[in-house]
Formats: sequence, C-alpha cells, structure tokens
Amino acid sequence: MSRAFVNEDHAAAQADQPVERRVSDQTNYVTATGLRQLQQRVAELNSQRDALQTQGERADRQRLADVERDLRYFSTRLHSAQVVPAATSHSQVQIGSWVRFVDEQDQEHRVQLVGEDQADAGRGLINWGSPLGRALLGAGPGDEVLWRRPAGDQMIEILEIEGEG
Repeated sequence: MSRAFVNEDHAAAQADQPVERRVSDQTNYVTATGLRQLQQRVAELNSQRDALQTQGERADRQRLADVERDLRYFSTRLHSAQVVPAATSHSQVQIGSWVRFVDEQDQEHRVQLVGEDQADAGRGLINWGSPLGRALLGAGPGDEVLWRRPAGDQMIEILEIEGEG
C-alpha cells in the first residue's frame, strides 16, 4: 500500500476527533440555577448521543464525536460542581449576588456573579473568577474597588447588592 493512502486514512481519522474542551482549573462553584443547567445539558447530550447511536451506520460520525466530546466535558463539570448557598446578603457580594455598580464614566451596570458555565456577559451573568467578578466579590455598597481589565484598570463603585431571585 502506498504511503499516501496511509497518511490519508490517518488524516481522515483525525478529522473525526474533535479537539477536547479544556476544563478550567478554577474551582467549579455554581449557583443552584447553574447546577440545574449543567444537569439539563448532560441529559440533552445523552439524548442526542442515544439518538445518533440508534441510527447505526447512517449516523453522522462527526456529530456523534462532537456530542461525545461535549458530554465528557459537561459530565466532568457536573461532577466537580460545588453548589454555593443562595446569595442573600445585601452587605457583601457573594456568588449569586446581583450587583449594581457605576464605572468611571458614570455608567451604571447590573450583573450577577455566577459559575463559569453559567456566565453570559450579554445577559449580565459574570463568571465569579473573571477580573470583574474577583473585583466585586466580598465588596459592599459604597465600596470602591479596582477592576483590572485588559483594556486598563478602572475604579468602580458598588451601589447596591441584591440576593438571588
């Protein structure tokens, strides 16, 4: 057999294997909502995998490999999840707290500190381990904290803290 055919077969096999999703080294603190989302995602991926496997040879092999990769990732995240108590404090930012703050340009922002997999900046859900999350964590109303951003450091003032809800 020609060496070219061997290399083509090897390249085709690698194309079927998606790149593994990197699991963060950050402690996997999650809110109760975040835990439910992880559980739901694992259940959805299990259903997708089962549906693909029942198709046998007709199954989209690449899609099956992608689903199995995602299932490994989210199963690992679910297994390592550490649920934090519901945020109830109005005097100190906790994971799960909603925080209203003002930046140096006098723009108000409202965000909730959540776990890494629940984060969605567009919806105001900020990873507690991000630069903004770390700046806010433990602060109280009236506190000014330094937000170390890639675009440059900025002082922000905490205006209000609300519990989860």
